[in-house]
Amino acid sequence: MPSPIPSTPESETSLAHGDRTPTDEPVGSVHDAAWFEALVRQHATAVHRFVVRRAGRDDAEDLAADVLTVAWRRRADVPDGAELPWLYRTAGFVVANHRRKGRPVPVADVPDDVDSDDPAVRAVQEERVREVLGALSPRDREILLLNAWEGLTGDALAQVLGIGRGGADAALSRARARLREAWASAEA
Repeated sequence: MPSPIPSTPESETSLAHGDRTPTDEPVGSVHDAAWFEALVRQHATAVHRFVVRRAGRDDAEDLAADVLTVAWRRRADVPDGAELPWLYRTAGFVVANHRRKGRPVPVADVPDDVDSDDPAVRAVQEERVREVLGALSPRDREILLLNAWEGLTGDALAQVLGIGRGGADAALSRARARLREAWASAEA
């Protein structure tokens, strides 16, 4: 079975020069290969779903792999106990970079099938929900989706947003208020 540790040009160069490989880290190192394998087993599905919701299915596997590659390369920066929020924040950057590349998705290529495993995706298929979410700012929409889809609150939400806990709580409260207003406007 191939190793889940991404191969990088740096690691391949190191191997060619007889240097240590990523799996040659000292035993007991906090963020070693075993740590990374556990991280992948525990969070790869959540990262993939996060990316699918934001970038579509066609690019999701590649983008999720990019997120995990960043996690391996920057493993010393991944905070213990807050791995998933760190991965979500990184995924947000990876998706934003992908969007900046300007690859339009032709309407004919948007899949008609809904992932029946994911009730959040099914809910967004509801036209009214899409309209109300579309009326919100991208920031409010992202905050609400991080809370509703990814289940993030408090410190985890703050970490993904890159702000303090109080700011995240306030941002979520304001986004919820704006959602209520948009929903009431849609009913009228």
